[in-house]
Amino acid sequence: MRSRIATSVRAFGPEVFALVLALALVPMPSRAASEYTIQSFRLPEGVFAHDVMPDRDGTVWFTAQSKGALGRLDPKTGKVDLIPLGAGSAPHGVIVGPEGAAWVTDGGLNAILRVDPATRAIKAYNLPGADPDAALNSLAFDRDGILWFTGQNGIYGVLDPHTGGMRVFPAPRGHGPYGIAVAPEGVPFFASLAGNYLGRIDPNTGTVSVIEPPTRDQGARRVACDGAGGVWISEWNGAAIARYDPKAGTWQTWRIPGAAPRPYALYIDETGAVWTSDWGGNAIWRFEPRAHLFAKFALPRAHAEIREMAGRKGEVWAAESGTGYLTVIRFSGAGP
Repeated sequence: MRSRIATSVRAFGPEVFALVLALALVPMPSRAASEYTIQSFRLPEGVFAHDVMPDRDGTVWFTAQSKGALGRLDPKTGKVDLIPLGAGSAPHGVIVGPEGAAWVTDGGLNAILRVDPATRAIKAYNLPGADPDAALNSLAFDRDGILWFTGQNGIYGVLDPHTGGMRVFPAPRGHGPYGIAVAPEGVPFFASLAGNYLGRIDPNTGTVSVIEPPTRDQGARRVACDGAGGVWISEWNGAAIARYDPKAGTWQTWRIPGAAPRPYALYIDETGAVWTSDWGGNAIWRFEPRAHLFAKFALPRAHAEIREMAGRKGEVWAAESGTGYLTVIRFSGAGP
């Protein structure tokens, strides 16, 4: 692998809430509450988005896992297109690649899919080996255009889109690999939900080093990297978010406010603020690392069950897997 490792459906909306969000517990550290608004888009009947990823052209991709399709929302019109991915498809993660295509982990097809945004042509990269069910989860590109991915049934892997070469590795402690992200210096990290660790992948050899968070049995779920090289995890069982400093080898942990928080999705915006979804509180939290302050965004529908968040400048998008909506939180002055 290139000097690395040998080897149209219309929505029933948009339904716009356009509310000034109520902030609970602590004040917003850097902006007034009136500078944040929420807008929600109802998806077609029976479509429940799993993961979400805004594109550079203003549209928003999402995985419709129960429909075996990749969805695309135009926030300007509310129009939703569904692209069928094939018989047996069950897509999980979606990101936009450096060349502009949508890339999908498909647990039903046991393959990585590339979807051309213009032609809708689908190219499948099937997992090698005998394992028919890796439970493919999340994926991330490194700075060289190499794609790294996880499978919750105990694997992680790497794909070179330039050659089609792929390798799959057994993960430490078996089942568990979930979220994955690449640090600014090009090193991939993944979170193991069942294994309760942060994994650091050597991009040259593919070997992984286990990094133990300070909270025992924390259930590391999603992972995100900040601009300073810090690696953040959401602790599903630990009710917290935590930051690992790879240079110092140290951790910092902050508990989510509330009686029984369940942090799941994780996203870091362009200002360095950390966003996480809270299943226990049916909310989204924004954490300001410099001030160590949390701000709560209460969600307008019960049981939103946000599994993934992603964003672009001035926007944070969330997939409400429990309600059939996509929701965006906008900073003041940012439009669709």
